[in-house]
Amino acid sequence: MSGADRGQSLSPPPLKKRKVESTTTKKTVSSFFTPTSKKEPEAVTWRIIHDSLLLGRYQPRDPAPGNEVKHGKQRSRKIAAFDLDSTLIQTTSGNTFAKDAADWRWWHGVVPGKLKKLHADGYNIAILTNQGSITLVPSPKSKTPKAELHALTTFKAKTTAVLSNFDFPITLLAATQRDIYRKPRTGMWIELLEELDLDEPSADGGVDLGQSFFVGDAGGRAAAEQADGAAGRKADHSCSDRDMAANVGIQFHTPEEYFLEGAVMPFVRPFDPSNYLLSEMEAVSASSTDVTPMVIGKKNSLDIIIMCGSPGCGKSTFFWRSLKPLGYERVNQDLLKTREKCVKVATEYLKSGTSVAVDNTNADVATRKVWLDLGAKVGVPVRCMWFTAPPSLCQHNDTVRALAGEGLNGFNPEKRVILPHSAFAGFRSRFKEPDIKEGFQDVVKVDFQFQGSEQERKAWSRYWI
Repeated sequence: MSGADRGQSLSPPPLKKRKVESTTTKKTVSSFFTPTSKKEPEAVTWRIIHDSLLLGRYQPRDPAPGNEVKHGKQRSRKIAAFDLDSTLIQTTSGNTFAKDAADWRWWHGVVPGKLKKLHADGYNIAILTNQGSITLVPSPKSKTPKAELHALTTFKAKTTAVLSNFDFPITLLAATQRDIYRKPRTGMWIELLEELDLDEPSADGGVDLGQSFFVGDAGGRAAAEQADGAAGRKADHSCSDRDMAANVGIQFHTPEEYFLEGAVMPFVRPFDPSNYLLSEMEAVSASSTDVTPMVIGKKNSLDIIIMCGSPGCGKSTFFWRSLKPLGYERVNQDLLKTREKCVKVATEYLKSGTSVAVDNTNADVATRKVWLDLGAKVGVPVRCMWFTAPPSLCQHNDTVRALAGEGLNGFNPEKRVILPHSAFAGFRSRFKEPDIKEGFQDVVKVDFQFQGSEQERKAWSRYWI
């Protein structure tokens, strides 16, 4: 939707109106930087959860009649949650990121009134935002800890200025790391329920998911041109807001849909785990048999199988489910630390009459040649298993493995942490498709297919990336 479609209030407001908004913002920002001894009690109280999540609770000093906190009053079960940037506010400068604490204005002039009406209708108002540029706890080795905290100070000042426009409580949560709190994951929502003293939905009550909703700009929408062919709205940077709402089980709206009552636009999820799940009928059929379909069988009395594929493609899981029962022993560089140690351990296994599965990425020809040379030296054939999972699926698997929780140890028996994006980019830059001409006895492609309990299936099928 173009700026013209949104209405005049998206354009810079008239000078008189801008002056009013600017005065309020500067006053709040100035108050934030006033020495503690000279300040009034803060309207926003802040706390840090697990060195990762910033939680702010705004409670106006002089609430309007009816907005006071009354102990014993029945809690509202409805939640209206919003993203912050490009949803409630946008920068005045036009930059993607605010240059300072005063660089903000409402995304549209109707925003404050909409939030006030929601509160009047009995909704809890919350803001859930990803803020990866913020550091909550400086590194112990930092020589400039104050500089590391500058973004945090600016963010607190800006959000205090935003929240101070209201006379009712608002809860703000900001995820700063790539962990369970970052959208589309549900950690912020769970902390929000705890902060509001709401339980998960049940027959006895809990949060009302049917009436709750989330509004955000990351909805997976494609770019859209204006009718006259002029440049229009850019494509959404991700689908994380829509996916988080789906994970939680609440309605989702884009800012245009909710604030401006615009038409619902089509969207595409860059990655949808349901595409890699068996259908319900197939899943029931698979669970009714104790026989796991074998992708590869024992072809030689003694050999080397090298696995080739990205981190997170399913190599280790496949080893434990399919190769270990065939008598293979695993060699893994993450555990043994060096390639030399891997070769040494593999040689010892082979000399003892035990076949070996090399569970590393083995991305390029030179790396794979190390194992072909060992096979020639020991006198055993070398087979290659090529795991074909695409990058987005691998990142999904890696994230689920690291963050799915202690109750699903089948996902992460080796307690691996989430990998940096560079691990996947590095594999892609080095990867060369394996070819039988390299000297392999055969090259077998292994396509990913999820296998697991119903509990594991439920966790894996959520949106994690």
